[in-house]
Amino acid sequence: MAPFRWSCTLVVLAALCGAAQAQRPQAAVQAPPQAAPGQTATGHAPEMRIAAVVNDEVVSVFDLVSRMQMVMLSSNIPDTPELRERMGRQVLRSLIDEKLQMQEAKRQNVTVPDSDVEKALTQIAQQNNIGTAQLTELLKSRGIGRSALVDQVKATLLWAKLVRRQAAQTVDVSDEEIDEALKRAQENAKEPQTRIAEIFLTVDNPAQDDEVRRFADRLSQEMRRGARFSAVARQFSHAASAPVGGDMGWLRPDQLPSELAKAAAQLNPGDLSAPIPYGGGYYLLLVLERRLGGATASKQEAIYDMVQVVFPLPSGASEAAQRAAAGEAQNLRTVAKDCSTLLKIGKEKAPQLSSEGKIPESRISPEMRRLIDGLPIGQASPPIVQKNGVGVIMVCGKSTVGGESNTREDITESLIRQRLDTVSRRYLRDLRRKSYVDVRV
Repeated sequence: MAPFRWSCTLVVLAALCGAAQAQRPQAAVQAPPQAAPGQTATGHAPEMRIAAVVNDEVVSVFDLVSRMQMVMLSSNIPDTPELRERMGRQVLRSLIDEKLQMQEAKRQNVTVPDSDVEKALTQIAQQNNIGTAQLTELLKSRGIGRSALVDQVKATLLWAKLVRRQAAQTVDVSDEEIDEALKRAQENAKEPQTRIAEIFLTVDNPAQDDEVRRFADRLSQEMRRGARFSAVARQFSHAASAPVGGDMGWLRPDQLPSELAKAAAQLNPGDLSAPIPYGGGYYLLLVLERRLGGATASKQEAIYDMVQVVFPLPSGASEAAQRAAAGEAQNLRTVAKDCSTLLKIGKEKAPQLSSEGKIPESRISPEMRRLIDGLPIGQASPPIVQKNGVGVIMVCGKSTVGGESNTREDITESLIRQRLDTVSRRYLRDLRRKSYVDVRV
């Protein structure tokens, strides 16, 4: 199946501060790191070193190493020393921002119940067609503690509550705005529509522009090499769409800023844009689908009921081991004639990576969807080489949910989401500016 996904958004810190600025309350640009994240100085264990000080709390190198492993695992980005060094600064910034968010939540007496955190973890597992126990085992097999994911999920939930509280004091959607937006939607209902996914990287000060642009270029390169767009969006995008993998839904050209609409118009389905400077940062756009407007347009989404079995392979497995796994997958494909048989055999031969579940089409990459759409119900796929092994999938059924309606409630919710996005960016920017951040690695 697709590489692992997290349903959480991370954000990039405005600037980094050097040790020489230790007496200043605001972060400044830190000199280039002395070592790649995850590579420790001689004689020092990772957990004993400090990666950054955020006000009166620390981000350890162990925290940074764990998050780097999560990013590589979820995004299908090769885990190499070069990429760790190139991406480590951005990952560290994300961890710093999470510290700022959790500190602000504590100051504002905002909390989330453990049940909400567990529910979010269950959703992550379900999105990847595995159980929560398998999720924990998968993390453990990659040397990632469950607490690393729990902290990320908790920070996201806390930040969402903080932003909504802040927005409640400042966000006001007038009846006139709703009427105008509803009128535009009705007038342009027959216009062609494009389903677009976005990644937005904020530039908080001019000195940071070149670094963010180069990072956007690096992400673009990795996605063209096979990294999953939705997972990269969840890990790095600053847009409100990050928790859903950057998916903006179906849009008409008039619903996008002219610069972005022009760029999207030049892309075919499956195409990824170059970094687009706009709105105080850089956008990466992925065109997922196009359709005609009018009566044929619908927000209905296909839901695939699927079984997957993956015969695991360790990183750097020999050719003989790869052939053996492929042979197991081929034999399973021959024997399994229905979903229950496929799952039963999978649980016996590859229990750790065998699972069933319902997956919305928006959670499946275009390449995988083309494979799935070509499979008859109840027929096993050919062996699929994945990052963690060789797998077989089977579609057990297909249904749809949703239905398009440009109601007043829909329009209001859309306008509120736009406001929340603006509030979130401004709120985090203000936290960065008044906080003390000392980056050590």
